[in-house]
Amino acid sequence: MPTDYSAEIANLRQTYKAILDVSDLDNLRSEVAEMTEQASAPSFWDDPDSAQKISATLSHKQGTLEKLEKFGERIDDAELLIEMSEDEGDEDSKVEAERDLKKLHDQLAELEISTLLNHEYDERSAVVTVRSGAGGDDATDWAQMLIRMYIRWGENRGYNVQQLDTSYAEGAGIKSATIQVNAPYAYGTLSVEAGTHRLVRISPFDNQGRRQTSFAAVEVVPLIESTDHVEIDENDLRIDVYRSSGPGGQSVNTTDSAVRITHEPTGVVVSMQNEKSQIQNREAAMRVLQSRLLDLKRQEEAAEKKELAGDIKASWGDQMRSYVTHPYQMVKDLRSGYEVNNPSNVFDGDIDGLIEAGIRWRKEQEMAEETS
Repeated sequence: MPTDYSAEIANLRQTYKAILDVSDLDNLRSEVAEMTEQASAPSFWDDPDSAQKISATLSHKQGTLEKLEKFGERIDDAELLIEMSEDEGDEDSKVEAERDLKKLHDQLAELEISTLLNHEYDERSAVVTVRSGAGGDDATDWAQMLIRMYIRWGENRGYNVQQLDTSYAEGAGIKSATIQVNAPYAYGTLSVEAGTHRLVRISPFDNQGRRQTSFAAVEVVPLIESTDHVEIDENDLRIDVYRSSGPGGQSVNTTDSAVRITHEPTGVVVSMQNEKSQIQNREAAMRVLQSRLLDLKRQEEAAEKKELAGDIKASWGDQMRSYVTHPYQMVKDLRSGYEVNNPSNVFDGDIDGLIEAGIRWRKEQEMAEETS
């Protein structure tokens, strides 16, 4: 069946218009102008950490603004190329036009996702923690597979990924691990990964080759910034120091440099061992503790609003995805229904489709709540 190019172009224009309708271009231009002025100040690089964050955010906003402003012209160009190829009967031009249309569809989908990341902390970098559930070696191995998946996802995108802490299991895999993904909108993007992830496979640890179901929990919080206000009373903290360890309990540090901080009022525990000194690990642990307490405060406020509205629901992130490698091959998001039939690629970090489906699903839920 021949491609209906006019319908394709019409769909592109309709989606583009919908994106423009929800995008505040005037505000985006204003933000870009303000940050550009900041970046041009002589003292801008006096604080390198702050300057790098502002530069990365500015680059992201400039890219989004340029795409929003120029996309209409690109659709017009694609339409003109199609008309010319059809008038001249040029098959090579038609193939090129089809390739351009496919690229426009993909880029418009990315642009649509970026406009949906408009929550309070979405622009932040992300702190991701994976914890194994019950199930022995299968569960701890699954937790290690998941943290590797997120590391590979970040690296594939060229993001800076820091491994903050790893608690190794006595057998295979890990009990838990925490990473920091440094990139604009990393939190907004990865926040839909929070929840329980289930793996069904033939257990590599069962000598009878039986099928095993394993669970791991994923937590995603926004990275704390100097402008955030999280009140922490030092008297509420219990700080323990211990010796860092690697796989199998082998010592990787001959000094007691690892730090565990317990916030006793909430029970939040943060461990850090990947920095070289106890002071550095303590500072890193405090940053993650502040991030988790900030997220906890946000969740409590959201729960209170729902309770006042008489609408108490389980968290949308729980039991959110199933990964199956036996008796069939499939990864399925249990919220959006999005499916992938190649788990190996997913385990290697190819999770953009799953994330995008989760972001769209979340937006649909928010819109449904607003109209109910």
